[in-house]
Amino acid sequence: MVRAMSPRLPTQFADLLTPKGRRILEGRDSETCGALLDPTRPFIALQGVIDVKKAAEARDLLDAALRDTLVTMEDPIPEDSISGMVENYTEALPKTVRVRTALLESRRSRSWRAAEGVGLVELLRSDTFAAFAAAVSGRPLKRGWGIQVLCYSPGDYTGPHNDHHPEEADARDGYVDMHVSLTMPAVDHQYLVYAKDGHFSELTKVSTVGGVTVYRLPFWHYTTPLAAKPAREDAARRWVLLGTFLDAPPGARPSSTVLPAGAPPPVRAVTVGRGTGAGRR
Repeated sequence: MVRAMSPRLPTQFADLLTPKGRRILEGRDSETCGALLDPTRPFIALQGVIDVKKAAEARDLLDAALRDTLVTMEDPIPEDSISGMVENYTEALPKTVRVRTALLESRRSRSWRAAEGVGLVELLRSDTFAAFAAAVSGRPLKRGWGIQVLCYSPGDYTGPHNDHHPEEADARDGYVDMHVSLTMPAVDHQYLVYAKDGHFSELTKVSTVGGVTVYRLPFWHYTTPLAAKPAREDAARRWVLLGTFLDAPPGARPSSTVLPAGAPPPVRAVTVGRGTGAGRR
């Protein structure tokens, strides 16, 4: 007898894409490719780039494999945020969050083993996952990107924050995040709220099945509490697959860089001069 193989995710992100998504990946969508080169545009939310049926299958596979391996990531409002104030109108709120996450930093964690078992790690590490982010951002990106999985349940949210990292040389001038949203049918809604002209006045729905959001960080934003459909709270979850990509530095080796489709390879610095006095220019 032949044992049936366990279901697995595709090894390449490209295998999830619709024809529209492949056009973006291949650099053939002028409206989307390089969209985040516009300094006034902090993100782009894309629909119709991942096949909905494949997205639903991936969502259900992840929900079955990873749900019991998640750990809670929680940073509540500080208890003394009100009582500790000594001057009117000086309130300050650090980033607050409540969400569950899969621990993919350690190969010894239950989450990593479960993710590896269904092919999630390979999918998020695939060249086409990074190439899609590079195509939309319009920038060469460094290899070795970070990966993460989040799972929002009813009431889970991420409070106002800007994702600025001024102490990190590789990220202080901006970097790219890409999120793939895989929402269960029991979810009613969840939104991304972001700042425009200095106010949290804009929002876009992120509780999609196969929606892809690509961000050029930092900018001010937050994610609203996930809301379930009536009497469906136990089945309401939104899975988010994340990649975090740093810009490739000028002159980086092609082997360490993910280029947008159609972009010329980066120009490397050249050694000039003679003898022991030769140097880099």
